Amino acid sequence: MSGMEHVVSVVSYARISYDKAGDAHGVADQHKVNRETSARLGWTVVHEFTDNDRSASKAEVIRDGFEAMLKAVKAGRLPDGTAVQGVVVVAEDRLARRSGDYERFVDALTAEDGRVYADARGRKDLYSEDVEGMGLVGVAFAKIESRKVRRRVRRSHRARAELGIPVGSQRPFGWQADKLTLEPAEAPLVATAVDQFIAGRSINSMVREWNDRGVVTAKGNRWTIVGLRQVLGNPRLCGWRKHNGELVTDAAGNPVIGRWEPIVTPEQWRAVEAILTARAGRRIGSDGAPGDMLAGDHWEHRYLLTGVLRCGRPRPDGTLCNARLRVKQQRDCAGHMYFCIPAAQGGCSGLGRRGDKVDEFITEAVLAKLEQRQAVAADLGPWTGQPELDRVTTKIGVLRSQWQADQISDGLFFTTVRELEERARELTRDRNRHEAAASRARMDITDVRRRWEADEIDLSQKRAYVREALHAVIVHPAGKGRGARGTFNPDLLEPIWRE
Repeated sequence: MSGMEHVVSVVSYARISYDKAGDAHGVADQHKVNRETSARLGWTVVHEFTDNDRSASKAEVIRDGFEAMLKAVKAGRLPDGTAVQGVVVVAEDRLARRSGDYERFVDALTAEDGRVYADARGRKDLYSEDVEGMGLVGVAFAKIESRKVRRRVRRSHRARAELGIPVGSQRPFGWQADKLTLEPAEAPLVATAVDQFIAGRSINSMVREWNDRGVVTAKGNRWTIVGLRQVLGNPRLCGWRKHNGELVTDAAGNPVIGRWEPIVTPEQWRAVEAILTARAGRRIGSDGAPGDMLAGDHWEHRYLLTGVLRCGRPRPDGTLCNARLRVKQQRDCAGHMYFCIPAAQGGCSGLGRRGDKVDEFITEAVLAKLEQRQAVAADLGPWTGQPELDRVTTKIGVLRSQWQADQISDGLFFTTVRELEERARELTRDRNRHEAAASRARMDITDVRRRWEADEIDLSQKRAYVREALHAVIVHPAGKGRGARGTFNPDLLEPIWRE
């Protein structure tokens, strides 16, 4: 084949640079090289394929441009019918960095005789076994180099983390573009969110408030529950940093202090982490057995005790119904009513109670219980496990030093350090739970009562106080003729308190 062959230009993996005005360079320059190469050879570029910033060396990355190019080359035409008789690339390592992709490309190109191929150095004959072999060798070396680059990047990130230097191109919410100085309009929002979260407010309600107020993320987007949870769970808030899911520590096992200004104290962040961990705990099962950790609301409720009240009506076999009560609005009732769910949903539909009276009674009981607990929690004192945690952390550091100096075997090191690290994690979780309890104990329950009665507390936060104090409330039947609208009897409410 000779003359003006129709070829496609490929930039398979292009790293872009930007000038001060924000204009991108790289892809256009590489396509320009491809077009110049084609012109020298007397070829015409009829289409350009680009997979910008998509790695050609990672198996899990799907390059749409590369796949579309293979399809067009194998078919010998573009979707609009334009003939394709070859390919020109800026460099082979931009085309493929895995041998399987390179072999797929060669198979597609050589599916018919007479196809042409060129890179920036000129034309190549892929029908020659020697040229194809050299191409595979080049792919292998490109893959090795790619792995070296990734290792260097990982080591660089780790080294910067150990020095307390911030990484990443995007500024974190709460800090200015230098990632070190607090953003005066955002940092107070984060600090308030931390305090409210420790006090029991749900992330969902804070997200709704921030979006209603027009607060946007560092990228200028609306807030989501996942986004705010990531902000609150980031140790950067107290000046620390995680790398690959673990806190970055020094040789003594102490968290490395970053160079940026913190928003909250380490004790506050530990309390947040303890609450986030606890919310992955168990709920009350269908048999009424309570879980051992406080779970959080995953949606916004409109009423104080939905999900907390349980039906105490006996079944024919003597067991309690135990279904959750839900709210129904009655036409002849100004307030809300709590009712047992229908039998088809696991309930009995045989019990109901005035919502306003139940809410009022349980609110007073919960506030009284929290006041009682605050008096006890005020004497918590410091966490007693710190000496053991220090000893375990020191042992891990000594073992790591001995292993790196080839003074102990791999088997001894990994067997021993695994047990010590698990113990360190247990102690850390216990310390964080203690910090959460201490943070809650420092809250003024008297002010909580005043704000609650003045309706200055968000419903999700009220529900958090209820769930902190109670596993559930069993509502026992009032008897014939004294149902939901009968005289309210608080003795028929059985609180199941958390210890």
